[in-house]
Amino acid sequence: MSVVTAGDPVVLRRMGEADIHVVTAIDEMVFVRPWSTGFLRDQILGTDTRFHIVAEVGGEVVGHAGLAVVADEGHVTTVAVSPLAQGAGIGCHLLAELCRRSVSLNLVAMTLEVRASNIPARGLYARFGFAPSGVRPGYYSDNGEDALVMWVHDIADPSFTERVEAACASTQVTCGGGDHV
Repeated sequence: MSVVTAGDPVVLRRMGEADIHVVTAIDEMVFVRPWSTGFLRDQILGTDTRFHIVAEVGGEVVGHAGLAVVADEGHVTTVAVSPLAQGAGIGCHLLAELCRRSVSLNLVAMTLEVRASNIPARGLYARFGFAPSGVRPGYYSDNGEDALVMWVHDIADPSFTERVEAACASTQVTCGGGDHV
C-alpha cells in the first residue's frame, strides 16, 4: 500500500467477510489489543444491530469503522485507519458515515469511548459534536489507561447533519461514495 495523498478518492462500502483479514491486519498495526478474526466475523455477519464499513483508496482497504445499535442509541465500536493513510481525513469520512447511518435509523444519540491520551481522536469526535460526559477508569487492559466517554445527543436535529457534512469538508481526500447503505 502506498501513502494516501491529497486528491485520492475514498470509497466507503459495507464491510464483507472477504475484508476481515485486511481489517485485522490494520487493527494489528493500530491497536495494542485488536479484535480477533472470529470476533470481527461475528460483528459483521447475521445481525442487523451492527453496521461495519470499510474505506478504500485505489481499490485497497485503508480503514474501517463500526457501529452497534443498542435500543435507540448508536455506539461507535471502532474507527481504525492504516498508518500509511492516517492524517488524510479517512477517519473523518468513516465517522461521518456512521453518523449518517444513525440518523437514517432514527437513533436519538451516539456514544463512544476513547483513550484519554488520544488527543487527535478526541478532536475529531468533538468536530462532530461528541462531548465528554464521563470516565471509565482503567478501561484499557493493556496499560490501565482511562477511557473518556463521549456523547452527542442532538442527532435528530438538522444542525447535527449540517455539522457532519461540514466536518470533513477540509480533509485532503474526497469521499467518492460507494454503496452507502
